[in-house]
Amino acid sequence: MNSPTFSTPTSSIPDAEHLYIQLLAQLRAHVVTCALPPVLIGVHRGGAWLAERLHADLGMTEPLGTIDISFYRDDFATKGISANVKTTDVAVDLMARDVILCDDILNSGRSVRAALNEIFDFGRPARVDLAVLFDRGGRELPVAARFVGGSSEFDAAYKLVLERDSSNRFCFRVPRRVSPVSQNAEVNA
Repeated sequence: MNSPTFSTPTSSIPDAEHLYIQLLAQLRAHVVTCALPPVLIGVHRGGAWLAERLHADLGMTEPLGTIDISFYRDDFATKGISANVKTTDVAVDLMARDVILCDDILNSGRSVRAALNEIFDFGRPARVDLAVLFDRGGRELPVAARFVGGSSEFDAAYKLVLERDSSNRFCFRVPRRVSPVSQNAEVNA
């Protein structure tokens, strides 16, 4: 009888709560220097959770924005639309405002590119800064975050998926990526 083999990432799994505390400290130091509070906008799903928690912990009163980048992705034509499309809600005029775009994981930079395209549909901000909980490397586009909870190269065979518990504490789930070859085999089976 063969025992199942389990694999684990070759990279250590980051502590999402520790990263959040690091990120919050950076943003707290930044926000006090701003003449007008920046507008926080979170990318659904994990980035929206991050922005929501930062908004509360920073005591911000400006409405929080959330965006769903599904229709702005550069792989929309090949992947189609997800069944989990969320509502975009940006209730503030972004014209000439400073925006902090929040996302949970920075990897290729393609999600950030899509988010920037959507943000500019709501006006032309004076500045857009990126805040991420974790930068895992693997950039395909020239994108860098100004505010980062932590960063390191992370095993490309695994995803990092932000989760939160009932007390709104963050942690990462680390599922193995499904390769295109195994996806095709499952579809053809």
